[in-house]
Amino acid sequence: MARRIDLIGAPTDVHSSYLRGSAHAPPLIRAALFNDAYGSASERGVEMADIQLNDCGDLDLREDAGDDERIREAIAASAGAGAAPISLGGDHAVTYPILQAIAACHGPVDILHFDAHPDLYDSYEGDKRSHASPFARIMEEGLAASLTQIGIRTLNTHLREQAERFGVTIHEMKDLPPGWGAARTFEFERPLYVSIDLDGFDPAYAPGVSHHEPGGLTPRDVIDCLLRLDANLIGADVVELNPVHDVNGMTAVLAAKLAKELAALAYASA
Repeated sequence: MARRIDLIGAPTDVHSSYLRGSAHAPPLIRAALFNDAYGSASERGVEMADIQLNDCGDLDLREDAGDDERIREAIAASAGAGAAPISLGGDHAVTYPILQAIAACHGPVDILHFDAHPDLYDSYEGDKRSHASPFARIMEEGLAASLTQIGIRTLNTHLREQAERFGVTIHEMKDLPPGWGAARTFEFERPLYVSIDLDGFDPAYAPGVSHHEPGGLTPRDVIDCLLRLDANLIGADVVELNPVHDVNGMTAVLAAKLAKELAALAYASA
């Protein structure tokens, strides 16, 4: 039986630093995903019509203390029903409550994380729930058995210490050769969760983010990396689209493309 894919919007940016706006992203990603102007077939060879894609809409998030529980409940209901939830952020802070629910269902998972930033700050600007801190919380609680990060290019002393503390495998952007996505295969032993922060891409491909970091990933390499995965994908998120900076909706289209490829991978790995 094919695995159901649940598309779940998490429209919150209350833990963002510098610039808010990503709370408005989920409807834009969804609109691009279902727009007839773009192809409906994934590069894996799975067509959207073949996938049991259940659009759950956007969560009723209110920027209060109950939002984490609202996210956990939605993800727990999806994962508990045997579905693979693909979450549309929102800022990267949403990944922490998502992983709490994922780990409660599947146990500690392997995480593959694409980003310019490792998001391992113990606290950022006094906020331990900052979008710069989700993976510190995830690793502290043992929600992940392993964390592999790709595209990082903002490491400082504190983040290096945090990565060593938690045993994180980091592939810095400066160490990735051209065409690495098609040349290298990442292997994972446990159920896999993929988290894609759109500022991991070079701003030339993804201008619609709050924090531009030049010298980043290309869509081709990330898509090739996803295509080479042979893993049991049990959930994923695409986060940090900020429409305030987007140009002609191109980052929303990229986010939709990634959501489609993630859905195809989850479908194929069921």
